[in-house]
Amino acid sequence: MTSLGQIPAGQLGQQLADGGVRLRVGPYIYNVRSNLATVVTGLSTLYRDFPLAATDAFVDFEVALHSRGPGQRWRRRANFYFDGRRTFDTIPCAQGHAFLEWGMNWCVSLYCNEYLTLHAAVVARSGSAVIMPGVPGAGKSTLCAALGLRGWRILSDEHAMIAPGSLDVVPLCRPVSLKNESIDAVRALDTRAVFGPVARETHKGVVAHMKADLHPDSHRQELIPAGCMVFPRFSRAEHQQLRERRRTESFVLAAYHAFNYSLLGEVGFDSLGRLIAAVPCYDLVYSDLEWAVATMDQLTGNG
Repeated sequence: MTSLGQIPAGQLGQQLADGGVRLRVGPYIYNVRSNLATVVTGLSTLYRDFPLAATDAFVDFEVALHSRGPGQRWRRRANFYFDGRRTFDTIPCAQGHAFLEWGMNWCVSLYCNEYLTLHAAVVARSGSAVIMPGVPGAGKSTLCAALGLRGWRILSDEHAMIAPGSLDVVPLCRPVSLKNESIDAVRALDTRAVFGPVARETHKGVVAHMKADLHPDSHRQELIPAGCMVFPRFSRAEHQQLRERRRTESFVLAAYHAFNYSLLGEVGFDSLGRLIAAVPCYDLVYSDLEWAVATMDQLTGNG
């Protein structure tokens, strides 16, 4: 299967500016178009091992990031387009790749309602997935990145997609979004971490994305059964600990973190109820990434 990295370096920018590049991401195909240098750099760095879809394959999401034409007053600004329609306010061109990642997440959050979708990182080891819901800033993406650098397979840092009527998680591997202090923490953990362009002065501060497809099976599309649910929280003020969480509380908190629980109605209720009833749930409070990784290894029998 052809990967993005097989496109000659001199041709990638031109292909993105013309018809676009069709990336296969889990069960979906994105056609990405852009004339921004930061997007070319980000894709060539973070998506080089992602498979390309055939030119006649059905495209699920048409996304584009384009700067305005030369000579215009806002030539250093860019717009995000979905299906040819401008969707958000203009952004600085320097934030282009970060905004592309947010836009790709937005597509899944809004339109992929064939699955129950939780705002959660998902990692896997030994054929079992761990779902890690959390609010922005809780530390789920930081822990997800650390686990990926220690041999776990990253399924997603943003979306846990559960097939209704099952415990199966849909792999949707894409770069891990890290912010502010988390970037330096992951760099310090493992110097082999690969980062794309750094976006500064965003609405979330400094943002950088880490290459996530580090496992040999990163782009396999087979569903993986959930083994447990962990609610991580980074805190320097509390003792590091792993403790079991009551299922009733876990159901309420997981529903809070769901993108489409209410939209799915009875299907959402039944799917989440089935999941919570079947897997143990835990709270994980951590301040040290090495300790958190070792604790996750022990929890899943890999320590």
